[in-house]
Amino acid sequence: MYNPMRKKTAPFLTLIPILTLVFVVLIFSVTHIQKATKPQATHHLHIQKHIQLQVAHSTCEGTLYPELCVSTLSSFPDLTSKSLPQMICSALNHTIDEVKLSSSNCSSIQNLRNLDKLEQRALDDCLNLFDDTTAELKSTIADLSQTTVGSNGYHHCQTLLSGAMTNVYTCLDGFAYSKGSVRSKIQKELFDISHHVSNSLAMLKKVPGVKRQLYSSKSETFPEYGKLKDGFPSWVSPKDRKLLQAAVNETKFDLVVAKDGTGNFATIGEAVAAAPNSSATRFVIHIKAGAYFENVEVIRKKTNVMFVGDGIGKTVVKANRNVVDGWTTFQSATVAVVGDGFIAKGITFENYAGASKHQAVALRSGSDLSAFYQCSFVAYQDTLYVHSLRQFYRECDIYGTVDFIFGNAAVVFQNCNLYARKPDPKQKNLFTAQGREDPNQNTGISILNCKVAAAADLIPVKASFKSYLGRPWKKYSRTVFLNSYIEDLIDPVGWLEWDGTFALDTLYYGEYKNRGPGSNTSARVTWPGYKVISSSTEASQFTVGEFIQGNNWLSSTGIPFFSGLS
Repeated sequence: MYNPMRKKTAPFLTLIPILTLVFVVLIFSVTHIQKATKPQATHHLHIQKHIQLQVAHSTCEGTLYPELCVSTLSSFPDLTSKSLPQMICSALNHTIDEVKLSSSNCSSIQNLRNLDKLEQRALDDCLNLFDDTTAELKSTIADLSQTTVGSNGYHHCQTLLSGAMTNVYTCLDGFAYSKGSVRSKIQKELFDISHHVSNSLAMLKKVPGVKRQLYSSKSETFPEYGKLKDGFPSWVSPKDRKLLQAAVNETKFDLVVAKDGTGNFATIGEAVAAAPNSSATRFVIHIKAGAYFENVEVIRKKTNVMFVGDGIGKTVVKANRNVVDGWTTFQSATVAVVGDGFIAKGITFENYAGASKHQAVALRSGSDLSAFYQCSFVAYQDTLYVHSLRQFYRECDIYGTVDFIFGNAAVVFQNCNLYARKPDPKQKNLFTAQGREDPNQNTGISILNCKVAAAADLIPVKASFKSYLGRPWKKYSRTVFLNSYIEDLIDPVGWLEWDGTFALDTLYYGEYKNRGPGSNTSARVTWPGYKVISSSTEASQFTVGEFIQGNNWLSSTGIPFFSGLS
């Protein structure tokens, strides 16, 4: 019987053994080829890894933490195709991830019930500082992602990374007086973050096409301010300069604060809250004469804010937070400014907690390109916290006892009066305590053409208390006194140890052409890091022009300044 299906399938069935044989041969061939090429692929992979490591080792040369640097860079799969700025950006993105993890960890710890008040406040500091750190690292990445970095971009990146590192150590400093175990739980990951930033700072110095002065143990440089214009760093715009130099009755204000109800607000805090966020233009708040008992914070998003008071001793902002009452040093500030471009004129900032309350800050600034003109800062221990980034003080009065100008900003004091007050019994007066943690940070305290003197309450008992120009709070502490008048209250040795030999060979303390009975350097300390500066070229590196790139921003503030040594 005829079957059409059989006629069709029979030839196909006869091919099955042949096809099976072909398939087996193909499988065998492919397997043989794979086996043959596998050693070549493995060898190629080893070569790639070796090249990655070579590039990482070369890039990490000169960093303080090379093992961490190499392990981080070599983990990036496309390392060999990256430029140096791109490598730094990748490292910083990795660091941002670690900051986020630390922030999450701190938030979890904060929910524990057995924390004391100081630990809770210290964790609050850390969370805020982590936000600032993330913002500074992202801004650095944005700068490095430009086609060319340039000298200004380089200094800006250096400033931001220096500030980011300072934030991490400030977080840990908040637990200094805590009896709990929080610090031990978080410090390893925070040290890792700091070390990542340190490595990025070191790599930044290698970015091609940037003119910079080299740091060395013999000749430190403060290039952060740039050249001055009419006595001010150039970051002060002509418009801001006019604002600062104008009389109060000639100034146009955006808001007015007055105790008597004649202004827009009765408190400074309300006026700051009403200021626009992320303003690119100057927002001027007039604070009329009176005593304002409040703690004020100008947060990061409140940029280009200006406070104008009616004069030192007339407009006074005062409060009394202190560490004895359970506040961290960071949070004890009567006024704290973080928003970039902050300016103040004609105001007294005071913390009246008293000498027995120890650390009690009158003003803390972490505002980049911040400037203070004809202001006074009054407290005892830790009066003025120049926390981070670039700052300038002109014709200001600073009163205090122990470490009363301290922090890790790149800061210049010009034509200011520094007054030591009567401290508690058994205390000494220390004018400065600078906190540079890393040799590649562009930070330090430069005191130029100032007066170093005893305040009225110290004068009658001056012989009962020793006073010193400063002591090294951190390992790479850096402070200079240039062309200043130093009264006889300063001990002949000039400077005081922090703890034994700590930092004595890594600090940089310098004096240049000072005058007055306390300026004689013949009996000064003989530490490896101390020097009497004899070169005007070296001294000039600590001026507004060289140290804080002042010509780039101070011109806009209206604050008078001079660019060089005089």
